[in-house]
Amino acid sequence: MRHLPIFVLILGLIGCSGSDKKAITASGTIETTEVTVSAKVGGEIIRLYVDEGSSVRKGDTLALIDRSDLDIQLRQAVANAEAADAQYKLAVQGSREEDIAQAEATFKNAQDDLRRAEELFKASTMTQKQLDDARTRSTVAEQTYAKLKRGSRPEEIEAARARRDLAHAQVDAIRKKIVDSYVIAPMQGMITEKALEEGDVVIQNGSLFRISRLDKVHLMIYVSEEELAKFKLGQVAEVFIDAYPKKPFPGKIIYISDVAEFTPKNVQTKEDRTKLVFGVKVEVANPDQVLKPGMPADASIPISSPS
Repeated sequence: MRHLPIFVLILGLIGCSGSDKKAITASGTIETTEVTVSAKVGGEIIRLYVDEGSSVRKGDTLALIDRSDLDIQLRQAVANAEAADAQYKLAVQGSREEDIAQAEATFKNAQDDLRRAEELFKASTMTQKQLDDARTRSTVAEQTYAKLKRGSRPEEIEAARARRDLAHAQVDAIRKKIVDSYVIAPMQGMITEKALEEGDVVIQNGSLFRISRLDKVHLMIYVSEEELAKFKLGQVAEVFIDAYPKKPFPGKIIYISDVAEFTPKNVQTKEDRTKLVFGVKVEVANPDQVLKPGMPADASIPISSPS
């Protein structure tokens, strides 16, 4: 009679581990999708609109960084762009009519002077140098007139266009920095960490906030290869936490790893840590935000008996 309880216990274990098992259970820790919000520009934080624990929506303004230096830079860049616009227009339009007319008159006078110089040279009343100087003046006047009449070369116009485009790009860059001085929430969630206060100076790319998405959380569990074969994406699951041991939180499988790995080091026993397992991620709706990051939890995943 003393052997009967042991026999019954063995039968019970066989029944739990056999093919009639209706669910696979595994433990893990509740995790959330987190985003670190960093400063895109540096400067003093002059306004904070949220605190730790604040709920935010995507697009909400979280903080304002001082933009006074950027406003000055913008005015300088706009003035530079306007000057570049004017230079480009001058290059396209070419010389003014009055400048061309003046150059033409100068050229004609230089030609007349050259003809008189040649006659005087023939009469031996002018030196060779004086004749050469007259020819030089005539040549320079002719080239100046031709240049003004022809207008800007294509290369000069392209250079002016490039300077204009560069100036406008600099304006756009500064305007973007001004927009970036408003720190915006990239997603909906809760502020779970705030790194600075009003009056602090932040550097570019410095961390400001951490936002955690709590309306949906996930639980990563690890199962054996034999158990993995019984799972599929979209399969329903139930998640339990110690605070509500009898209240199931409905979830579904959204990720199944196809690569085996050793059990994570936070598993209690060394024997379990040396086993090869596969990660399975369960997504759980959390509209009331009962599930918090770091909570230990158990997942129960129903399985169908083989037909």
